Amino acid sequence: MRGLVVAIAVFTLALGTTAAGTSSAGALTTSSPNSLPPCTTAVASAPTLGHVQTHFVSGPVSPFGVAITSDSAHAFVADSAGALFVYSLTSTTLKAETKGSFPGQSFLGLALTPNGRFLVAAQGTGATVFDVARIERHTSPSSWTRGALQSGGQGAIEAAVSPDGRVVFVTLENSDELAVFNLKKALAHGFRSSDLIGTIPLGIAPVGVAVSPGGHYLYVTSEATARNQSVGELTTIDLRKAKRSPAHAVVSTVGAGCSPVRVVATRSSVYVTARGSDALLEFSASDLVSRPRAALEGDVRVGEAPVGVALVDHDTTLVIADSNRFASPGAGANLAVVTGASGGHLALAGYLRSGSFPRDMAVSPNGKALLVDNYGSGQVESVDVGELP
Repeated sequence: MRGLVVAIAVFTLALGTTAAGTSSAGALTTSSPNSLPPCTTAVASAPTLGHVQTHFVSGPVSPFGVAITSDSAHAFVADSAGALFVYSLTSTTLKAETKGSFPGQSFLGLALTPNGRFLVAAQGTGATVFDVARIERHTSPSSWTRGALQSGGQGAIEAAVSPDGRVVFVTLENSDELAVFNLKKALAHGFRSSDLIGTIPLGIAPVGVAVSPGGHYLYVTSEATARNQSVGELTTIDLRKAKRSPAHAVVSTVGAGCSPVRVVATRSSVYVTARGSDALLEFSASDLVSRPRAALEGDVRVGEAPVGVALVDHDTTLVIADSNRFASPGAGANLAVVTGASGGHLALAGYLRSGSFPRDMAVSPNGKALLVDNYGSGQVESVDVGELP
């Protein structure tokens, strides 16, 4: 992946540089009147939250994507080394149930369709679609796959599904674009090249993708605005337009710190992890549409090289995966807990232990468990959300 290349470029450029220009999507790239955090490896000091229970399960070689069923009873973990793991889940424990091996495949970000019937795994030029019922019946892994969505791009890394379950969105990190697929058509008529509705041009190395709670917008992060820029960007996309005419669906593009890589959203705010800034950024969801230059509301310093981010406790708390991906001297990997989401003042409450290179996250629909993949140590970690500050 090109994340390492982009990160090296980021740290060799002038700290704190912001720029305004035209993105590859054609929308004006703007910097907010509030200052973007600079590129840095400095981390914030905070206590270790030793009272919070965390549990680790080994198994995957390189766990990446995580998804949890609507009844909060099962979890799927994508192993980028060529496997899909299935676990039973409670608020505090994970128990391995089955594993499907898929030699030659590399499954990354995961997303479930809203009806829970299909699991989408970013892979290759698009995504592999799995039948959840077949997985849960413990049938042969060869029967789990319904088909593959394919584009002309490269480097599929994260996936999202429209609220009606008809369309799949996949970030193509190596092609600087977002692919839009007609999942309903593929399931009804067989998977074909015509399932690709189109693509949306983005910045350099797009990765994170999230659907707004109301289903009107799609948020995508790109690690850089251009190959000679230190600041990445957050793009807001009109979801309904993206389903019909992807190339004309961009609403706005704003600077989002150094190497922004993941994004989550509430109805009022959009949160982005800026890996090269060691920071979590907060944007106003409404201003991203109507006043993008004023959308940045603030940021909070966290641990080293934050990647994954999740909203917990009724969207009032965020947990951030401080990956320490590039082994910064004196730093370590952990999970940062930030309070004050949904209208409050963001504050770093403390850190939880993690394995090596925590990456993607998923929250159980019942709100009791947070799952984190520890990509570098081959572990899946569960956190008891009820014990968080």
